[in-house]
Formats: sequence, structure tokens, C-alpha cells
Amino acid sequence: MKRDEAITKLKQLEGQDLVPLAKQYGVTIWKGDKINKGWAGHVLERYLGLPINSAQAPNFGSWELKIVPLKKTSSGLIVVKETMAITMIDPVNVLNTPFEKSHLLLKLRKAVVCARLVESQQEPSSILVRIAAFDLNDKQMYEQVKKDYDDVRECIKIHGFEALTGKMGKVVQPRTKGPGHGSTTRAFYARKGFVARILGIMPPEIGQRAMDR
Repeated sequence: MKRDEAITKLKQLEGQDLVPLAKQYGVTIWKGDKINKGWAGHVLERYLGLPINSAQAPNFGSWELKIVPLKKTSSGLIVVKETMAITMIDPVNVLNTPFEKSHLLLKLRKAVVCARLVESQQEPSSILVRIAAFDLNDKQMYEQVKKDYDDVRECIKIHGFEALTGKMGKVVQPRTKGPGHGSTTRAFYARKGFVARILGIMPPEIGQRAMDR
């Protein structure tokens, strides 16, 4: 499916609750007392006709589908709830691959990012509120993502993979991924300010200040 076709189809779901769709497509939200954190993404993949997959290549061949949670603050503002996982970090691959040929760029240069509103931890409902196309075609943003990637390469080269920390990166950070604090796997994550810019849910100057923090 081409990206434009997918965006058109996804926009038909804007304003709809994804929980009933999870039941319709046989996607498990809760298994016992554990939540399937990726359930909403799985729903959209099934809706678009894509089998669930975790390959590093873009999941629709030429473009990548992402879904991120939003939350409503006490003052009623809609904000990004958490960072967005982009792709796993294979230290050998990253060390030997320039940004221009990286999995990180491949995932970001042609993406569709969907945002859903999280009502509570129990997930009784979750409304799909926004679908945004993203191409990393802003030169300043491209250069910043490239710098964050190059800093990760340099850290791996000089200090080793274990030295990577979530404190690194202005817009994209390398962070542990997986259950428990002892996880040894790491992935690239888009910081919340970057995600907000992708979704266009705040003025660019506010988004820039958020990323500068």
C-alpha cells in the first residue's frame, strides 16, 4: 500500500475509539494483568492489511508507520505522553554505517505518525486523534538528527556500546529498550519535543524550546 493511500484510509479512523477495533481484529490489549504496549499499533497494521512485524526495514516497504500516545493535562492541554521508539541500535551496524545509509534515516525519511489519546492506564478507550506525514525534509532538523546519530557512533567507537545513555541526543536519544532496569538492548527514541513537532500539536517555536531542554 502506498503512503498516500494509507493516510487517506487512516484519516477515516480519526475520532474513533481503537479499543472496539482491537476486538474486531483479534488484537489482545490485556493478558492477565499485563498490557500489550503495542496493541494500538497492531490494530492499525491489521486495519491497513499488514501482518505484525518487527523488522528494521520500514514496515510498509518504502514508508514507516508509527503510533504514539497523547495525554490530557489537568489544564486541558493535549501533550505527547512519552518518547517514540524509532529503531533498535545494533552497535556493529551503527559503527559501520553512515547516517545517510542508516536504519534511523530509513525510518524517519518517509513516515506516517499516528497519535492516540490515552484516557487512563486501564485503556478503557483510546481515540485516534491525529495522522501526520513526516519526511525529515527540514534541513535544520535533518542536521540535528544526523548529529545525534554521529554522536552515538562516536560514543560506541571510543567508549563502547554500554556507555550509551538516554542523556545523549538533542532530538533523538539512545536508550535502553526492554523489560527491567537491567536491559542491555538499546534503541533510538524521538524525544517528546521532536514527536510534538512531527505531529504539529504545538507551534514550532514552542517545540524548539522543548527540544532545547
